[in-house]
Amino acid sequence: MKPTVHDIASRAGVSLATVDRVLNRRPGVSARTREKVDKAVHELGFVRDVAAANLAKGRTYPLTFVIPSNDNSFMRGLRLALDEARDRAGVERIAIRLVDVPAFDAAALARALKDAAAEQPAGIAFVAVDAPEVAAAAAEVTAAGIPLVTLVSDLSGTERDHYAGIDNAAAGRTAASLLGRFAGGRQGKVAVLAGSMLVRDHRERCEAFASLIARDFPTLELLPVLEGRDDPAVVERLVAALFSGLDDIVALYSLGAGNRGLVKALERVPAERRPVVIAHELTETTRGALQSGLIDAVLNQDAGHEVRSAIRVLKAKADGLPVVADQERIRIDIFLKDNLP
Repeated sequence: MKPTVHDIASRAGVSLATVDRVLNRRPGVSARTREKVDKAVHELGFVRDVAAANLAKGRTYPLTFVIPSNDNSFMRGLRLALDEARDRAGVERIAIRLVDVPAFDAAALARALKDAAAEQPAGIAFVAVDAPEVAAAAAEVTAAGIPLVTLVSDLSGTERDHYAGIDNAAAGRTAASLLGRFAGGRQGKVAVLAGSMLVRDHRERCEAFASLIARDFPTLELLPVLEGRDDPAVVERLVAALFSGLDDIVALYSLGAGNRGLVKALERVPAERRPVVIAHELTETTRGALQSGLIDAVLNQDAGHEVRSAIRVLKAKADGLPVVADQERIRIDIFLKDNLP
């Protein structure tokens, strides 16, 4: 027979109201009493159906998402996924608040995290900039007992509860392997285009990419990394200048966003000089470039899956429940023009 709250109250020598306060983590109970109730719960093997309890109480989970405000196709896709989550808010009992911050601005992101925490939401998800002030702000959030999830780009250290995104080192290695094989033994330079090396996902992709190229494709020489800020206009200007100054570029890896600008620049490169190109994120722009042959392969992460994963994890953490790791693993999809969905 399963133990009940009455059994806990009897074992701990407290009232049912006190047991309810402890189980629901409400104030008004001394630390000693909490310890007695928690001990009784453990000894009796009591398992609380948190989801059912919250449903019965009509609990709503206020969740805050802090997202960079730059205008690129991937971030627009992420916002669309958040809009779709808002449409399901009634069913999932969530209330999503979206906070915009300037892209790659660590100070602004740190302030946004602190401001979000002051509202005491059930959880916060954010696209991380891997900087000391952001890590400090994240530590304050977790110290306040607010579940924290990094989204798309992770934060070094342990100042968060979960990361909802792909394995970026694996993505970099995969890009290097594809690029080297498409290059087919050609000799020449490889351009690498990042958004910013301040974000961990771009840094991890770049480091893993460079390591595998050096090991497996010695005829390819990596050029210094260009940082396009995930801004299509900046990317277009950088790539156009690169190809006007060098004539031995045989391949290009675009590991961030801003691919609208990349495609515009590539369209102006003579066909006989066009490089092998590996890019990230399947958008309307990269789909068209795959079909036309401007891009050879695209590595994709499902923004919708990442948003849904962040919501599930934040709700679970708010309830003190475990996270199902297999359910939250975000896969890397590889698209060629031959297998476009």
